[in-house]
Amino acid sequence: MLAGPDAGATRDALAALERTLPDDVGIVVIADDVEVPSTEHEVVRTSARLGAGAALNIGIRRARGEVVVVRDSTIVATADLVTPLIQALADPNVAVVGSRGYQSVDMQRFDAVEPSGEALDVAAIGGPLMAFRRADAVARGPIDEGFRIDTYLDVWWSLVLRDGAEGVAPRRAVAIPLPAERHEHRGWTSLPDDERNRLSKRNFYRIIDRFGSRRDLATG
Repeated sequence: MLAGPDAGATRDALAALERTLPDDVGIVVIADDVEVPSTEHEVVRTSARLGAGAALNIGIRRARGEVVVVRDSTIVATADLVTPLIQALADPNVAVVGSRGYQSVDMQRFDAVEPSGEALDVAAIGGPLMAFRRADAVARGPIDEGFRIDTYLDVWWSLVLRDGAEGVAPRRAVAIPLPAERHEHRGWTSLPDDERNRLSKRNFYRIIDRFGSRRDLATG
């Protein structure tokens, strides 16, 4: 879990997660200057505020299970949301799964979509909540730490995980209904407009540079 700038939101999201988490699942919290309550989980504190890519790399390296579930403090679980994610990844053709997705027909524009009652194949998974195999992250990572904010990082990482070897069809990204509420993204809304736009464009160009011509990864 990535701690957000709002300490209260982080505590609420963490408390909800602890109430709904299966017993055999561990929690790693990546935090800088945010106060995190001391409970039965690992807290990784950093001396400086990290970019989104760097924070995710730390979390993935500390993960111990076969499946890594990444979420931030905007997601508040209302029931067990980890088990459905793990079950979806039991299909070897699924590379990444989450509660929200993006469709793209040309790899130049990505439109947000959410499943309504059943699983939905998408081009990429939305980052507030996503799951993937730790072995895939090790083999295909690390995440580009040039992603200072999380905008488009979820798209880029989903495509990295889906991308097949030469001559091999891409694997799937699947959005599934999950028991969770989504709250305001304070890390995003607290940024000045010009800084937010500048960093978002830089992140988007990273996708275009690597995947802009990859129509085989498009869906929808």
